[in-house]
Amino acid sequence: MAPPASCPADAPAPVRRAVVDLGTNSVKLLVGEVSGEQVVPVLELSRQTRLGRDFYPHRRLQPGPVAETAAAVADFHRRARELGAGTVRVIATSAAREAVNPEDLRRAVRAASGLEIEILTGDQEARWGFAGVTSDPHLHDQPLLLLDVGGGSTEFSLGRRRDLRFHHSLALGAVRLWSELAPADPPAAADLARGQRRVREQLEAELAPALRPRLAEWARDAVGLVGTGGTATVLAMMTQGLARFERERVDGCLLSRCQVAEWLERLWSLPLARRRQIPGLPPERADVILTGVLIYDTVMATFGFATLRVTTRSLRYAALTDWPGVAGV
Repeated sequence: MAPPASCPADAPAPVRRAVVDLGTNSVKLLVGEVSGEQVVPVLELSRQTRLGRDFYPHRRLQPGPVAETAAAVADFHRRARELGAGTVRVIATSAAREAVNPEDLRRAVRAASGLEIEILTGDQEARWGFAGVTSDPHLHDQPLLLLDVGGGSTEFSLGRRRDLRFHHSLALGAVRLWSELAPADPPAAADLARGQRRVREQLEAELAPALRPRLAEWARDAVGLVGTGGTATVLAMMTQGLARFERERVDGCLLSRCQVAEWLERLWSLPLARRRQIPGLPPERADVILTGVLIYDTVMATFGFATLRVTTRSLRYAALTDWPGVAGV
């Protein structure tokens, strides 16, 4: 019997896979149905374990956050298996790759779940992020600068489709910057000014000389700024007053530079207790949201972007689609 028209004979059979992403701020789970380069999310969860707590400046992972992270991996592994995931992959980013004691994390995760960790380089993180985001059909054909503000690093990836023309991982993240600035509660105007100067100087010294000429290559096509990760998601949720994560409302949300700047001003004017009451802002993120939004606002100002589009896709989507090594991305 011939297959129905909706199921072409040459279409790969969907496979259910899972990936657990160990970031500097949180542990994230993605379970998805994978068919070729397409991923249909089945379950996404996030748990803040703050692996980067007390990590800077000595780059040593602390026992408490390591234990919490390993426990989260074990729980997510169990949930993924219950949902029928045939394989569960664990990847780690900034804090793990900079740590002087990554084996402590490896041993803890192995003992708790039996899983092994793959520690990504900054280059891999930027490339995989671009591949994961551009798997979205709405973002596949337009030139874009992907901005992924994490806890310990920020990845910049510029291109269209598989034409990735520039990518760079900057040692600048929401947790790292918050630890460095240690703003007062409520934050002082001097704290904000110091943070803006700090981020602007790093962007101009380490990123702008290479990125600006690449942006100019797309002069005839408007480059869209796309944000992924926790800060971008929270910005979309706060703007819409969402009490909980709603993918269909977060994904594709457009924020103007004015809206981002207004959030920056408002957040930096409030004490922590008041920030924790803002709808759409998870209370456990109410500290590092200050520096996450600061990075987005400064990038938009430095490179002249008028809008920010939020995507819920990420490097986790790439980690599922080209098993196990994301070769050729």
